[in-house]
Amino acid sequence: MPRADQSRHPHPRRPRPRHDRPRARALVTTVGVLAASLATVLTATPAHADHERLPADRTMRSHVVQPGDTASGLAVRFHAWTAEIVSHNHLDGGGSLRVGDRIEIPVVGRTGDGNNGDGRDGGRATSMWQHPDADREKVRRVVAGAARRHGVDPQLALAVSWQESGWQMGVVSSANAIGAMQVLPSTARWMEQYAGRSLRLRKLGDNAQAGVLLLKVLSAQTERRTHKIGAYYQGLGAVQRHGLYDETRTYVDNVEAIKRRLEDGRPPS
Repeated sequence: MPRADQSRHPHPRRPRPRHDRPRARALVTTVGVLAASLATVLTATPAHADHERLPADRTMRSHVVQPGDTASGLAVRFHAWTAEIVSHNHLDGGGSLRVGDRIEIPVVGRTGDGNNGDGRDGGRATSMWQHPDADREKVRRVVAGAARRHGVDPQLALAVSWQESGWQMGVVSSANAIGAMQVLPSTARWMEQYAGRSLRLRKLGDNAQAGVLLLKVLSAQTERRTHKIGAYYQGLGAVQRHGLYDETRTYVDNVEAIKRRLEDGRPPS
């Protein structure tokens, strides 16, 4: 990640007419009405579910399947287990869902928390979206924890990390920016002054702390929100001297879009 007087270029980042006789036509119409009525009843109620096998802490959340929904995706979104969604709603082995069907999602540990079962309270996410990939989920937890400890908006830190690396520690850019927060060694030495100790960028905890501390320093030295985000990419000195480059504006827009998705409890991309 650039120091105050450094900048870098972006690295690759990672929706027949029928002619039946009147009598036949009347029969078809009657059958069609019955079929439509039956479909309405089926889609208006949850799929047949087995309520006896679920642990006591599950809270049922009714959900109408939307285009793009998958059992695993809904499990992540609603803080549930994919296998429980599949078995509870008697889905096939692949967990196939049909758009328009109403299913029940056994949400884990949501009872008595004051939200509506999907991680929201008053329109804001009360629990963060979790990545189904274990390595990325670990990055998410560590970055968010570092942000909270240092008084930085966790969703902003996570959005920057996703834009920079896709929450992957093994990423090293052509400019030698390292890890989940894509921090340059020179920037790490700068951040060591605030951390009060040495920072090893190939360790997830130190990498997250270096990136979060940089966001905190930039917040203190820039008044505009877009400049705070842009300086993480372009370098504080370059932003102060030249404003945001066009490529930096694109970077800022991307980060803000990711942040909004995370705030809504949705995947970052």
